[in-house]
Amino acid sequence: MRPHNNRLALLAALATGAALVSAMPATAGASIRQVPAQVVVHHLSHATSSNWAGWDNTGSTYTSVSASWVQPAVTCARRETSYASFWVGLDGDGSNSVEQTGSESDCSRGTPTYYSWYEFYPAYPVNYSNTVRPGDHFSASVTFNGSGKYTLVLSDSTQGWSHTQTGTASGSNASAEVIAEAPSSNRGVLPLANFGTMNFSNATVDGAALGTVPTPQKITMATASTTKASVSNLTNNNAFSVTWHHS
Repeated sequence: MRPHNNRLALLAALATGAALVSAMPATAGASIRQVPAQVVVHHLSHATSSNWAGWDNTGSTYTSVSASWVQPAVTCARRETSYASFWVGLDGDGSNSVEQTGSESDCSRGTPTYYSWYEFYPAYPVNYSNTVRPGDHFSASVTFNGSGKYTLVLSDSTQGWSHTQTGTASGSNASAEVIAEAPSSNRGVLPLANFGTMNFSNATVDGAALGTVPTPQKITMATASTTKASVSNLTNNNAFSVTWHHS
């Protein structure tokens, strides 16, 4: 979905005219119009982002990234609409493409909503139809196969499903990341859903523990003086937690 500081979201417009993130599944009777947002590529020079929280490797080229996580439950206020994405990917920080796959914990007008997706930008993101519930155990990987080809794998061992997608993209493999995100529309960064604290584990880059591959960087999600999500240090070089603080 989404390069750093401007998730490559689509604008999903319900019949009521409400703007939702691209990965939001259509509701009954909804009329979906897909409009790509402007792509803005950012080169991280510090450890703060307006929409990413997690760990990011830059400074080299990378061929694979993987991680596991437990799908967090969201706490939704009455009529709240907010979003939280959890994913692994190549590119997105310092490049014009993102190859990524992950899951979502959103609030849709006060109702928790859970689903999963993949994307080869500039193609539109695609949602999977499989059931996703809080507490599900996910594992995901993105692998560069050469000649612009990538393989994206997403598995939910709790629900017993797995998907493998292959595709092409104009990626430069400039970054590898494991991220919790506040997605964006073409109006900017959307409110971050309250997912509490979630945990990534078994995070690898190029087959090695994420923290052992040049150059790992911890990213805190913040806007001005407001911290939206904080990130722990790495445990065993391959596990960390992300904690929600503010929408």
